[in-house]
Amino acid sequence: MTDNSQPQTKEELFSLIAREWDLLLALVAKLDEKQMSTPDAGGWSPKDNLAHIAEWMKILLGYHLDNRPSHEVIGVAPEVTAADWDYNRINQILFGRNRDRSIEDVLGGLKSVHARVIERLESTPFEELLKPRFPEHSDSPPLLGYVLGNTSGHFEEHRENMEKALAGGELG
Repeated sequence: MTDNSQPQTKEELFSLIAREWDLLLALVAKLDEKQMSTPDAGGWSPKDNLAHIAEWMKILLGYHLDNRPSHEVIGVAPEVTAADWDYNRINQILFGRNRDRSIEDVLGGLKSVHARVIERLESTPFEELLKPRFPEHSDSPPLLGYVLGNTSGHFEEHRENMEKALAGGELG
């Protein structure tokens, strides 16, 4: 598998997820309590980033893999996710929901939901991940894209944001 291609097997998928997960946790291990709680220029601390990742893995499980109603999975009114999702609005709701949680609680929740995602993916045939997420729409991307977007791709995105803030001295 090249860095620019999607995994072609379940083993490649798990390898990619594990690599980005390990890099994320290695960065977190370097941060002290003050750094974990210090917001960057965008107003998000590393703890906030981790809570955000956990919330979207819950959405992956409940909405994308279990096909439950999105508003039910996220815990919002139906109109919040009706038609096109307003990701900025959803992210602000999730941010507010998690902002006062302790670092330990956020990390515990992140690791717990990650384990549930891995367990669920282990029991899902790879061929299922290659099927369109929304079969009723002819242009629907495969479920695999949502898996990557809410696991390895999301881990990488937020790890890079935290690394940038750390390198820029924003985290103290």
